[in-house]
Amino acid sequence: MQKILFVDRDGTIIKETEDERIDSFEKLAFYPKALHYLAKISKKLNFKIVMVTNQDGLGTDYLPYEKFNPVQDFVVKSFENEGVIFKEILIDTTFPNENASTRKPQTGLITHYIENPKYDLKHSFMIGDRLTDVEFAKNFGGKAIYINDKTHLGTTEISVKQEELQPFIAIETNNWKKIYNFLKKKS
Repeated sequence: MQKILFVDRDGTIIKETEDERIDSFEKLAFYPKALHYLAKISKKLNFKIVMVTNQDGLGTDYLPYEKFNPVQDFVVKSFENEGVIFKEILIDTTFPNENASTRKPQTGLITHYIENPKYDLKHSFMIGDRLTDVEFAKNFGGKAIYINDKTHLGTTEISVKQEELQPFIAIETNNWKKIYNFLKKKS
């Protein structure tokens, strides 16, 4: 069975911004060592890599495609240049108050992985910087790699108490080398 490494975008492979919108190249900064170690994971470990990201209001005046797409395409191409090919890029465009089934921590975007017996979600991981990413891992039956920069983002969107998510955190770090070493043991 194939294990999946679900990877968030903002705050995980690129740095989060204060306004939580990376809609220009001036705001773009790669997370330290993410390019290097995600490439090592892609080349050496037995995980398919899937980007799963919430992009509030993508396609609206709040975050128009014309501003988002050039930055997103550059990020994806930069990872491709290092040998990271995302099996799939899944983007939820709703706002939190819409309570969409496709918005993390809900699992609507990955139903096709959940329903397909060839995927081993029990031994799969979600790498993310928000507690919603941890709850997402809980909801699909896997574990989270929690990149905790002490911002506690996503606390208002989780549907359980923060303490209840602790058992679903496999490792808590903001160091991509530690993430790689942890996954190497799980591969």
